[in-house]
Amino acid sequence: MALTPDDVVTKQFQHVRFKEGFDPDEVDDFLDEIVVEWRKALAENEELKAKLAAYESGAAPARAEAAPAPAPAPAEAAPAASTAPAASAGIIELAQRLHDEHVAEGIAQRDQLIADAKAQAASIVSEAETRGREELAKLERERTSLEGRITELRNFERDYRAQLRSYIEGKLRDLETTATTSGAQPVSALGL
Repeated sequence: MALTPDDVVTKQFQHVRFKEGFDPDEVDDFLDEIVVEWRKALAENEELKAKLAAYESGAAPARAEAAPAPAPAPAEAAPAASTAPAASAGIIELAQRLHDEHVAEGIAQRDQLIADAKAQAASIVSEAETRGREELAKLERERTSLEGRITELRNFERDYRAQLRSYIEGKLRDLETTATTSGAQPVSALGL
């Protein structure tokens, strides 16, 4: 395949999953294509230089007399020969620039993903801390309320016991008083 500068400019590499960058095999294959085309251009350049040297030294004038039409071809070949290395260098420079752009784009995407992940993590941590503080405050309020209720119930129990004790002691006193006023006659003797 003849490689053109437009091919280098428009070449799209597939992104690789689970790691950053492009598929190394695909990039290596494309660079191999560039090397093959560059070598062809260099070989063609050498061939054209040899033809030009032969023409200039006079080895080709005999052919030139037999066929006058091909004479302008070496003259046209000279500009092509001089532009071939420049074109090859341009292709390599373009490939390097594209490589650098893709690497920079990958680094920018990586940095953006990391920044987004850090922001999301900070948000999750902040939300969890807020929720934890709210739960602790709620539990503390419930604890205070329950401790107050326990204190109320203890006071109620103490007061109730005191009242019950007073009531029973009062009834015992009444019973003793009744027993002494009725005489010392036992209940069984009364005939009940």
